[in-house]
Amino acid sequence: MPAKILLQLDPDDQPSVFDSVVAVDAGVDQLFRHGSVEPSQVRDLVYGCIFTRGGEELRNTAIFIGGTQVGPAEELFAQVKKTFFGPMRVSVMFDANGCNTTAAAAVIAASRHCELQGATALVLGGTGPVGQRVARLLASAGSAVRVGSRQLDKSQAVCDRLQKHQPTGKFTPAIAKSQAELDEALAGVSIVIAAGAPGVQLLAAEQRRKHKTLRVAIDLNAVPPLGLEGIEVTDKAKEQHGVFCYGALSIGGTKMKIHRAALKKLFTDNKHVLDAEEIFALGQEFK
Repeated sequence: MPAKILLQLDPDDQPSVFDSVVAVDAGVDQLFRHGSVEPSQVRDLVYGCIFTRGGEELRNTAIFIGGTQVGPAEELFAQVKKTFFGPMRVSVMFDANGCNTTAAAAVIAASRHCELQGATALVLGGTGPVGQRVARLLASAGSAVRVGSRQLDKSQAVCDRLQKHQPTGKFTPAIAKSQAELDEALAGVSIVIAAGAPGVQLLAAEQRRKHKTLRVAIDLNAVPPLGLEGIEVTDKAKEQHGVFCYGALSIGGTKMKIHRAALKKLFTDNKHVLDAEEIFALGQEFK
């Protein structure tokens, strides 16, 4: 059996140690780590993967796009896919800054307590990389999604981008700055997921408790002050006033399981392209 080789491409100066450790724990035999990767360098790196093995052996080589810079990493991901042709391809996974695995874990947690089809959800910090993917996954499951931001134009731009990616999705911009704006954004919402920057409170506990339609509240921020006041990082389906609450560390446990499962999936075939939706589908076994 040929060794399982994972090519790790990062736009950061130093390839992510976190991603490397997860790869080893997922059973990768050889890990080739490249940092400061530019889109112009991708073709030759991919050629090194696809021209050294053939046929069934190609499934034993895979590519992981990671690092902390989601935008530049997306450019690398696009270039990797463009380089493949015909049968000359290997499986590839995109999870820069944990955006896809974290979003998948959050939406799966919400689905344990609320039917996503027909639900109304608010994503606070919805214009960030994780927030956008949370919105994508909720919409793909049939939820009407309000993309929360402090700036209307930014929220509208993200909604427009998400709509192009997912024409049947329901995306609405939502201002989430003042208390009055937050109250309007929360009206009729059954799911709220906070995906904002670390150390920024997005919603006070007292204001959250006013909204009686709310059934699930998930905070993806583990750095004080927390994004959703009153939810501890270790809370896992802890019920508060009829709302099931999750903190960042409890979501992180599911995220790690999904991450490892996705890496293992890469080596079952040479044709897998794992982005948000594919990773979410894999994560259903952890529901």
